[in-house]
Amino acid sequence: MSNITLRQLRYLVALADHMHFGRAAEASHVSQPSLSAQVAQMEAELGVKLVERSSRRVLLTPAGVEAAARARRILREVQELGDAVLRDRDPLAGTLRLGVIPTIGPYVMPRLLPRVREAYPELKLFLREDLTANLLTRLRNGELDLLMLALPVDEPWVESRPLFEDRFRVALPSGHPLGRFNRLEEADLAGQEILLLEDGHCFRDQALAICHRGGAGARHQFAGTSLESLRQMVAGGVGITLLPEIACQDRTPGLTLRDFVPPVPARTVGLAWRRGAPGITSFRELAEFFARNWVDEGDPVVIEDDAAPAAIRP
Repeated sequence: MSNITLRQLRYLVALADHMHFGRAAEASHVSQPSLSAQVAQMEAELGVKLVERSSRRVLLTPAGVEAAARARRILREVQELGDAVLRDRDPLAGTLRLGVIPTIGPYVMPRLLPRVREAYPELKLFLREDLTANLLTRLRNGELDLLMLALPVDEPWVESRPLFEDRFRVALPSGHPLGRFNRLEEADLAGQEILLLEDGHCFRDQALAICHRGGAGARHQFAGTSLESLRQMVAGGVGITLLPEIACQDRTPGLTLRDFVPPVPARTVGLAWRRGAPGITSFRELAEFFARNWVDEGDPVVIEDDAAPAAIRP
C-alpha cells in the first residue's frame, strides 16, 4: 500500500471521469501506455482488479468505483493542504474553485475577473458554470469552494452573503401592444405567450412565480437553454419573456425592454460556501470584494428600445 502514488490516484480519477484510456490520458497530459501502466501497478499493489478492459469500453469494477471515490477525497485533501499553506502566507492565494449559474456568469464574471486578478494576483480562480442543483452537489462534495447564484439557499450546511439585487425587466418584440407603456404591472402578463428557460434553471422558477402572481398562467410553449436564446426568440416576435437587469446591457435589434412598476420584482445574487469550510475568512473577504467591485457605481443600464415613445403609467 505504501507504494501507491498521487499520480496513480489522479490517473484512476481521470479514468473514472472519462471511462476511456485515450481520453483520460489526454486529460492527464500523458501517453496512454503510461496511464495504463500506472493503473495496472496500482491494481497489483492493491491486489484487486479496478478496471474491466475490453476493445470497446472501459468499466470500473465495484472495487474500482470505491477506489476512485476515495482517490478523489485524498486528492482534494492534498489540494486543500497546499491551499491552506498558501493562505497562511497570503489569505487569497492558491486555487479557488468557483461555481456560477448560467444566468449570472456571462454577465458578471467578464467585468469582475480582471479586478480579481489585479487585486489578488496569486489567486488562481477556476470557474465552473452549471445549474444550481448540480453546483450545490459539487459544493457539498468538496469539488467546489464557492458558488455565485441566486439566494436564498435552503440548506443548513450553506453560509451565504448577498452581493446585489438584480431587478427583472420585461422583454417585448418591437411594436408589441405592451410597449406603449413606460412601465408594466405583473397583471399585464396575463394572457401573454411567455418564453421561459428549460427545467432546472432557478431563473425559470422565479419568472414563473412573477407570471403566476400576475395571472399569466402557464402559457409557455418554448423552453430556452439560455437567456440569449430567449432574447433572440423575443426579437423574432415569438413571444415575450423576463430578463434580469444584468442581461440588459447590450442592444438587440427588434427588442423593447420595459420595467415593472414598484415594487419591482428582483432576485438576490450572492456567494455561498460550506459552513465551517477551510478558508472561510478568505471567502468572506472575497464576497466583500465582489460586492464592492462587480459593477462601477453609476454605470448606466442600456435601454433596448426600438418601440415608439411609451405612455406614462403612474
